[in-house]
This record gives sequence, C-alpha cells and structure tokens, in this order.
Amino acid sequence: MALLRTVSEAEATGKVKAVYDDIKATKEIDFIPNFWLALSNNPDHLEATWNKLKAVMKPGKLDLLTKEIIALSVSISNNCLY
Repeated sequence: MALLRTVSEAEATGKVKAVYDDIKATKEIDFIPNFWLALSNNPDHLEATWNKLKAVMKPGKLDLLTKEIIALSVSISNNCLY
C-alpha cells in the first residue's frame, strides 16, 4: 500500500497536468517518474521544483550530459536507491 496518494497522469488537471506534459516533452519520455508523482499532491511545490531543476540543468558552462552524470554520481555516492 502506498504511503501517500499521488495524482496519476490520467487524473491530472490544471497545473499538475501542465507540469507533467512539460516533464515528458523536456525529457522526451512517455511516463512520469515516481519522484514527480510524489510531489503531485502540492501543485505549487511540484511546479517550483520542476522549474528549479530545468533552470539548473540548462546548458551553460557544463552541458546537460555532464550535469546528468554529476547528478548520477552524487546519487550513487549517497547510496540513493532511486
């Protein structure tokens, strides 16, 4: 049994649907990862977190792939199972 209720893609409306659509388009995927589903109960927080991640991951001095590799390395170093 889940510890918290999330907003599925099928039931998403308004801000949650807009963020879900942007996540799928930006990441070129056809599903919403569990991390984003877990934030769906608070649409403002979901939107703010997504917008911050997009800003951080924009190409700059480092390209997107390098930033993704760094994020993955930090997760592995911290024994993150997700």
